[in-house]
Amino acid sequence: MTINLQSVQATMLIPLWGRATASEKNPEILYDKEAINIIADCEADFTEIAKTFGEYGGISYIVRARKIDDTITAFIKKHPRATIVNIGAGLDTTFSRVDNGTLNWYNLDLPDAIAFRRTLIADTPRNSSIAKSFFDESWFEDIIFNKEDGILFISAGVFYYFEEHQLKGMFRKMAARFPGGEMYFDAESKFAVKISNRTVEKTGNKGAKMYFYVNNPKVLEGWSPNLKVVSCESYFKGIPVSREWESGTRLMVRLVDLIKMLKFVHLRFLKK
Repeated sequence: MTINLQSVQATMLIPLWGRATASEKNPEILYDKEAINIIADCEADFTEIAKTFGEYGGISYIVRARKIDDTITAFIKKHPRATIVNIGAGLDTTFSRVDNGTLNWYNLDLPDAIAFRRTLIADTPRNSSIAKSFFDESWFEDIIFNKEDGILFISAGVFYYFEEHQLKGMFRKMAARFPGGEMYFDAESKFAVKISNRTVEKTGNKGAKMYFYVNNPKVLEGWSPNLKVVSCESYFKGIPVSREWESGTRLMVRLVDLIKMLKFVHLRFLKK
């Protein structure tokens, strides 16, 4: 199956490449065996992606995956039968790294993205896909979960592509529908979004412009009385900088955290 390269969906190939290539060289941060296997069997040409994103790009993808892995692992220690909803899943492989044998996982993405995903990653009874837009509220009814078991929503590199008013409406509805649930996602500063847009355009993709940014996460609490910021952590916090990385990569890692270009936001949906 082919996919429109002038689309947001096409960007799912970029983090897949990043996790596969960077995790082989940096297994102490993350080792994504499934991504490595998919890349080995995939017919897609990653030459331009590798040229554009380079070592730093790969590192940023495995760090993001590691932070999400750690968040899920901590959550399912408290809630071993939790439901995890991966918003904008693309070709994400997190389930293969964190599955405890009892959690219930959903991959939510647009129909063409899920169709492409299924050519490379098969659904299973506890790791199934929902082929719907994030803004199609009917997916709420597709999620089977028990409040007592907990529910965590994760989203990696997705919310950037939406405008604030769109996300505000959905966050409000999710908080009302899933009280007690939590959400963890990455966000860029306004300055970083501008840089990211220029980088993606270099790949030739004109259909994946980014809009959403977070400078002060407390602003999100103003979206709804049911939203609470649990934490906001700098992107590379706790990740050791390797001397084997290129000097430019080491510089970028330090710069990103210094001027707060990238961050991880953890929200809780307050119970009424």
